[in-house]
Amino acid sequence: MQPVESTTLAAAAGDTVLPPFSVAEIFTQVRLTSLLALFLVIAGAVYLYGVHRLRRRGDDWSRGRTVAFLAGGLGSIAAVTVTGLEAYDTALVSVHMVQHMVLSMVGPIFLALGAPVTLALRTLPAANRKVLLAVLHSRVARVLTFPLVAFGIFVANPFVLYFTGLYRATLEHAWLHEFIHVHFIVTGCLFFWPLLGLDPLPNRWPYPARALLMVLSVPFHTVLGLTIMQSRTLLGGDWYPSLNLAWSDPWNDQVVAGGVLWAGGEIVSVTMLGILVLQWIKQSEREARRIDRALDRAEAEQERRGEPGAEAGEGHPAAAGPAAATKITEPAPTVRPQPDAR
Repeated sequence: MQPVESTTLAAAAGDTVLPPFSVAEIFTQVRLTSLLALFLVIAGAVYLYGVHRLRRRGDDWSRGRTVAFLAGGLGSIAAVTVTGLEAYDTALVSVHMVQHMVLSMVGPIFLALGAPVTLALRTLPAANRKVLLAVLHSRVARVLTFPLVAFGIFVANPFVLYFTGLYRATLEHAWLHEFIHVHFIVTGCLFFWPLLGLDPLPNRWPYPARALLMVLSVPFHTVLGLTIMQSRTLLGGDWYPSLNLAWSDPWNDQVVAGGVLWAGGEIVSVTMLGILVLQWIKQSEREARRIDRALDRAEAEQERRGEPGAEAGEGHPAAAGPAAATKITEPAPTVRPQPDAR
């Protein structure tokens, strides 16, 4: 019975005639018939239409955001779902792991940097904008985007997928396989958008807490990757051996897959921390400039009223305002904080 079962599994996979995996095959085994490919085209068209409407009325929109969303976000997702990588993802678990990393981490990070929700809020009619805001700030959205909840979902998902019968089911059923791809993208967005996204989402933590949460996610990828590398059980059971690919050893391929998950998780996490630090620095600079402008306005208002700080300090500081009170307690002239001092 075993040979019959193996033959059936191989036929179901449809990958028994695949040539040896190579870079060339990534470009020759392109598949554009999936629903996810259609979604990518629609998402890109809608985003570009929003940018066009915004600029047509004279408003500016960052080119960097557009490139991040289209090339970094949608582009990276397309690179692993409509190219030859998709053709091999049920034949090589290492290819599947590359998809996993891109769909759950790389794609969502760039989608968040593209700020699509902000673009929608600036281009939608008032009624639709209210609906979108109501959804963003609903109880369900607040729970799902709460960093600890999103972190738990993000970390637990791969363990549930690879160490239960779910992974084998995704290999046997095309619709479930497609659903898992979408699931990776959604869970990645839930985790990364509140951490580094530019959109007005609920549950935005301060930057130190975001960085800490990102650091905490690194060990889980390491543990999962090492567990898969050292496992004495093949992921998917006898699925991969049943394909009878003379050019691939399922055991060696699984070791490579675990290494991809381990190294890829650390690389993406370090990159994510770098992005967070840059955003933190820019926020500090913006805050310093805001304080500087506020002090300039306060001094200009004093001069307009003919109330120099030194003279006002000789009278009643409370009546002269907070600026005068500051100067009476400091013998030296007030020095405004500069952006590089924060």
